[in-house]
Amino acid sequence: MTIHKVTVLGTGVLGSQIAFQTAFHGFDVTAYDISDAAIAGARDRLAKLAATYRREVPGGGDGKAEETAAGIALTTDLAVAVQDADLVIEAVPEVLTIKEQTYRQLGELAPEKTIFATNSSTLLPSDMKDYTGRPDKFLALHFANLVWRYNTAEVMGTPETDPQVFRTVVEFAAAIGMEPIELHKEKAGYVLNSLLVPLLNAAMSLGAGGFAEPEAVDKTWRIGTGAPVGPFQMLDIIGLTTPYNILVNSGDADGQRLAAWLKTNYIDQGKLGVATGEGFYKYSA
Repeated sequence: MTIHKVTVLGTGVLGSQIAFQTAFHGFDVTAYDISDAAIAGARDRLAKLAATYRREVPGGGDGKAEETAAGIALTTDLAVAVQDADLVIEAVPEVLTIKEQTYRQLGELAPEKTIFATNSSTLLPSDMKDYTGRPDKFLALHFANLVWRYNTAEVMGTPETDPQVFRTVVEFAAAIGMEPIELHKEKAGYVLNSLLVPLLNAAMSLGAGGFAEPEAVDKTWRIGTGAPVGPFQMLDIIGLTTPYNILVNSGDADGQRLAAWLKTNYIDQGKLGVATGEGFYKYSA
């Protein structure tokens, strides 16, 4: 199994980063999204990523970052996007019904050779494997936001994942500059989010409950642990729609309460985090 052509489904904050990082390391990349408006947003995100890579990533100068952005094919036609893909990385919204619809279409359109990898942050690959039509070629490949800086790639299969597929994806992750983190069995949240999500939820509970302002929570975390950023700063980097989708679909009463707080006080006001210039904090362009 050899990976040359990679398709990324979803061009949001993380999908765009995955596509750029993969293309930057020499792979042939196509990025798909559902509308012309989404593709226009992707072009803007890729241009901004080019500027970031030029500044921050070794080898990003001398025009390489700009060439990387220009070389990523963008399309709203799923059949075209996956017609010759060796690997499809799915980064669509964290809603099981959307992922089900995506994989049912994908299973019909992609060649038999194609490996499917979900970047889902909370859903288990077993929740989706039966929709794919190829559970032996399906697994999770989870990236952290700001992939060029926080370069973990957690690889997690199901009992039906072909071990050779697992090894191929681990090798691919290393080839695009990631640190592959291998999980031996399925765990909601993988390693990173098993540690991170309880922290973020605890911070939001403090804010939503009126116990402390986000700035005070972050200051406490930074001073007490030596961490460079606090949980609310992390939420802004992640983008508030991701934790909102996770919370609103959690089926948990506390999760619903925190989701409502996020929606009313931030999302409904267009405060989605760093990407929109304001979340819990304000950001200059």
